[in-house]
Amino acid sequence: MDPITEEMNSDQINTFTITTATNSTMMGSPSASSSSSASASAGAVSSPTTLSRYENQKRRDWNTFGQYLRNHRPPLSLCRCSGAHVLEFLRYLDQFGKTKVHTQLCPFYGHPNPPAPCPCPLRQAWGSLDALIGRLRAAYEENGGKPEANPFGARAVRLYLREVRDSQAKARGISYEKKKRKRPTPPPQQAALPPAG
Repeated sequence: MDPITEEMNSDQINTFTITTATNSTMMGSPSASSSSSASASAGAVSSPTTLSRYENQKRRDWNTFGQYLRNHRPPLSLCRCSGAHVLEFLRYLDQFGKTKVHTQLCPFYGHPNPPAPCPCPLRQAWGSLDALIGRLRAAYEENGGKPEANPFGARAVRLYLREVRDSQAKARGISYEKKKRKRPTPPPQQAALPPAG
């Protein structure tokens, strides 16, 4: 389970869990009900496909974001959702974080392994937020959203993630630089033997 979903306690999960029915089924469109009955009969003939861990997590994240939009004051529809709302959602998730991020006044600022506890806030780790946005960006387009209007790919969201990464790297003394991939060394070449003569 992803750290973000894992960090919500049962009361919070109950607030944000929704059924996994698709939007078209919830709207009761005839094509949705006929396709669901067709897939049900097809499932009886062949073995049902199990979703990967990534696909399951992506669906949970998508449902959580949809619930967040419905609980928003005033409620928001997905078509009116912007990068600003995505940022609001990411900041909201910080309350469930488990990553200690030291403030500049903390004596452990910049130390990866502080020797004692401190009152600095817990936040969502940058890596968790980055992975979450990747899944939500893919889910948006899979659910009929246009790539050019994808709020999860907005410039403001990319800048926010970069800012979180940089500030957490400094505060926690952790480098997020990508490691250069080592190329395999080619096997030593055998000297060509002269033809037997």
